[in-house]
Amino acid sequence: MNNKSGEKIVNKKQSFMAGVFTIIFAQIIIKILGLVYRVVITNIPYFGDEGNGLYAHGYQIYMLLLAIASIGVPSAISKLVSERIAVGKRKEAHYIFKVALLLFGMIGFIGSAFLFFSAGFIANKIGNPDIQGIMIVLSPAVFFVAVAAVIRGYFNGLYNMKVSSNSQVIEQVFKTILTVVLVLVVYYLTIKSPSEIAEKLNWSESNVTVVMAIVANAASTIATAIGLLYAILYYQRSKKEIWKEINESKVEYKKEKMTKVMKTILAISIPISLASIISAINRNIDNFTVVNGLKSVLMGSFSMVESVVQSEAERLYGILSGRVDTLIGLPTALNVAFSTALVPVVSEAMANKDLKTAVRRINFSIRTTLLIAFPCAIGMCVLAGPILKLIYPAVPLNEAELLLQISSFAIIFTLLNQTVAGALQGLGKVAIPAISLACGATVKFILNVILVRNPAIGIYGAAITSVIAGMVTGMIEITALHKTIKLNSNFYKTVIKPAIAVGIMGVVTYFFHIWFETYIRAGSIATIVSILVAVVVYLLAILELKILDRDDYHMLPYGDKIYQFLEKIKLVK
Repeated sequence: MNNKSGEKIVNKKQSFMAGVFTIIFAQIIIKILGLVYRVVITNIPYFGDEGNGLYAHGYQIYMLLLAIASIGVPSAISKLVSERIAVGKRKEAHYIFKVALLLFGMIGFIGSAFLFFSAGFIANKIGNPDIQGIMIVLSPAVFFVAVAAVIRGYFNGLYNMKVSSNSQVIEQVFKTILTVVLVLVVYYLTIKSPSEIAEKLNWSESNVTVVMAIVANAASTIATAIGLLYAILYYQRSKKEIWKEINESKVEYKKEKMTKVMKTILAISIPISLASIISAINRNIDNFTVVNGLKSVLMGSFSMVESVVQSEAERLYGILSGRVDTLIGLPTALNVAFSTALVPVVSEAMANKDLKTAVRRINFSIRTTLLIAFPCAIGMCVLAGPILKLIYPAVPLNEAELLLQISSFAIIFTLLNQTVAGALQGLGKVAIPAISLACGATVKFILNVILVRNPAIGIYGAAITSVIAGMVTGMIEITALHKTIKLNSNFYKTVIKPAIAVGIMGVVTYFFHIWFETYIRAGSIATIVSILVAVVVYLLAILELKILDRDDYHMLPYGDKIYQFLEKIKLVK
């Protein structure tokens, strides 16, 4: 290999990891802000777990339509664009972008109209008319997100992850601010203000929670519109540079019929979107089965009137969907970058017949994913109660602690499945993630119906089935990946060593927290210090077990300097 080609590979490494870290940084901000507004509104009187239940009911239906209209779009467009950029077909890549914009703009508009006009029907079918208003205010967001997804996908294919990251961060900032402000406005208008104002608005304390859930979701719609506006403005600013590169490209391009290009786009986007749709269906399995299952258990086991049964079932579902799922979703911020960045980089490598680069990227991403997933899962399991008390001080633990402990193990499979799905999509096996998710969703649905309706298990059944469904999905995806490409990964280094490191971390953290809380008697401080101790112990265990080698450090931004520093203080050899 000559120096020129060697330099090219180094630059690609840095571009890949720069993109990964751009997405990671953005996702951390998004998840933190998401946690902030959920914590704030959960602790507001009259919202709580019941409000979270209503919020999730309507939002999950919206997410299902969003999956159909747009969620798989960035990966699909990114794949198609990166493949053409790899062989110099920049004009063709841009034409695909324009056609996709028209195509998914129409699909998004249809999705918005469908959600708006069918909101009442869907709410009645679910058995909760209160969520009709939630779906109505969310309906315009389907169109906004569909159009934004195409723009994000185009820039991802150009290895510019900033557009996706920045637009999503801006969207989340406005969503956080508007959600909190609007929910507080409703609270103060109806509860804190003179009763005549509440009467004039025709609101009573009994439906304040419903109104709060509606305005919280309205904030999401406004925020998605702002995120789209940023993406459009960024594209307008970049048009001159984009067309300069297109005009400099010497590859001849014969314009194809729009219908043919649409078929090409749909051939890639449908399987990828299908995976997103099944993932959304997976989340909606709880939406459709948990509350109804709990209602049958409560009606059969306790003497409750129907309205009380509905409220209690919503409360339990709100604990799972509001508090527990919010925390379980946090680690995805650290890992979604690999699944996003792998699609264009593996697609480009395969287009250039560079199998070595594809294998190196996939191996590194899987190993890093497990290094992230293991400590997040064990940490949340060991410190479930303290973490919940720290974040939701105004809400009693009730069933939340055990739900979080069980659900924490789903983190491992969720993160691993994300990365493997990204690798498979980049390799052109776009249907496999959808098939594996469908199998997992089927298992979850069957087990949900059985376990949630069991009085001895109840709401905990939904958490158990999420873990099992993740295992099923992961087994299918990993098997397919090994059959598609020979990774030659070291199982001991990739799985066993990280498991040993996290085992050490879990034991030390558990006993340290007990000791700190017993002798120092500072609950919140004990939790924060225990988390910091867990991080330090885990990092030291990684270094001691030599899980990362010099090549792994080289893949990281500033990796050589990090390695030299660790070598200097004799933590690596």
